Amino acid sequence: MKKTDTPKVCDVYIVDGSRTPFLKSRGLPGDFSAADLAVAACRDLLAYQPFSPEDLDEVVLGCVMPSPTETNIARVVALRLGCGDHMPAYTVQRNCASGMQAIDDAYKDIAMGRHDLVLAGGVEAMSRAPLLFNESMVEWFANWMGAKTFFAKLGVLAKFKLKNFVPVIALLKGLNDPLVGLSMGQTAENLAYRFGIDRGSLDQYALESQLRSARAIEEGFLSEVSTLYDPDGTYYESDTGVRPDSSLEKLAKLKPFFDKKFGRVTAGNSSQVTDGAACVLLASSYAVKRYGLKVLGKIQDTHWAGCPPEEMGLGPVYASTPMLQRQGLSLDDIDFWEINEAFAAQVLACMAAWHNKDYCQHYLGLQEAFGLIDRNRLNVDGGAIAVGHPVGASGARIVLHLLQVLRRHKAKRGVASICIGGGQGGAMLIENVSEVTA
Repeated sequence: MKKTDTPKVCDVYIVDGSRTPFLKSRGLPGDFSAADLAVAACRDLLAYQPFSPEDLDEVVLGCVMPSPTETNIARVVALRLGCGDHMPAYTVQRNCASGMQAIDDAYKDIAMGRHDLVLAGGVEAMSRAPLLFNESMVEWFANWMGAKTFFAKLGVLAKFKLKNFVPVIALLKGLNDPLVGLSMGQTAENLAYRFGIDRGSLDQYALESQLRSARAIEEGFLSEVSTLYDPDGTYYESDTGVRPDSSLEKLAKLKPFFDKKFGRVTAGNSSQVTDGAACVLLASSYAVKRYGLKVLGKIQDTHWAGCPPEEMGLGPVYASTPMLQRQGLSLDDIDFWEINEAFAAQVLACMAAWHNKDYCQHYLGLQEAFGLIDRNRLNVDGGAIAVGHPVGASGARIVLHLLQVLRRHKAKRGVASICIGGGQGGAMLIENVSEVTA
């Protein structure tokens, strides 16, 4: 192929989707494994389709912390769904954007003509993140296993120390950046300081997220949520972290968590530790016609970008801006936005960066400020501050819900974007075509 030749790109549609309720961690391991959650979300989705699970071409799931019994969790889920032994499946990991990465992988394979029908999404059981042995205990175990005689083992036993019992909390370890030595919450503090975002603004944003989410549940705007059943008969119909009784007074009482003396970021204006799964079905034009599928939306473009790890929350700015420029679009051309709410500071900082001429000139190479997103078009049904942020699933959740928002408002175009621990951002441009195929 000549370099001037352009490969043919097929249209890629999202025809349907489903997610579990997001279950807030209560300090103990949750009732559902990550595979249980993914199977529940995908099983309900597939039950409504005019084709068999075996008719899929591939299954792709994002997951950051699958358990040791769920290695390549996508394959485990595919087999449990009845997709058959022939079904290829793989798991992707891009931290908070793993679910969006899974959708992007499926999108590219269909666009290139490799597949026609792919199940993609993400899942995380954060409450089941393991406790690990610390280094001193690992070293002691190694010496113990290496001791071959009774007296040698007695010598090792005599060196055992109580500090060996101190566990390493894998979840907290994973939420710290190993290069800059900051937790994700500390990177949010950096953004609040850099853009002069005060505590009151963070709490106000968090309150709006809670109230918007509560309203969305009450008015039935979360139709993509499928009831989750426990083997003992307990069931969950909606996200358990939403607090409809939240108020500025209650939020103001919470102490800073990541910078206890001078900080502004609290548990109340941050996303929650949560378990959940979200998935979508992607199809080519051929599959849409063959099975008579109704279409929710069409993926127009995606973009991934890097940014400083210590300001990882600005990832949506770095990912969305070049994507929109490539499409000849401005912020005002986007009808609705879903930006994952890792922290209130992070979302507000993205809006501030786009609206700051100096920032746009210096870091984005623009001549002027890129613009300002109308809050009435951003996360209109709340976000992760209220419903939670199961890191492997959130990227898929915001894509799926954006499709629902566009259809509900009969709007044309939307962007789902997410910040990524380690200093990256992902963005996906979606066009509503549901009215065309309804």
